[in-house]
Amino acid sequence: MSVKDRVIRIIAEQAVMDVEDVTPDKTLDDLGIDSLGLVESIFAIEEEFDVQVPFNANNPEDSEFDISSVAAIVRAVEGLVAQKS
Repeated sequence: MSVKDRVIRIIAEQAVMDVEDVTPDKTLDDLGIDSLGLVESIFAIEEEFDVQVPFNANNPEDSEFDISSVAAIVRAVEGLVAQKS
């Protein structure tokens, strides 16, 4: 399973949606994921990929981790996974 598929699965679980409904162009707001859901998603991503996400939960707009869309989150996680290798 690709990084993209795994990230989308995690986001879908947090949004309580089918994986098919979580498309790259969607934002977390579109998916109904609030700040608590975002933090839970970040924890799940860290656990799934054994990475540390540089994320400031109190100020997400100041974070190096782009959460502007599903595609942006996938790209950010792919970057973290690549750095780990």
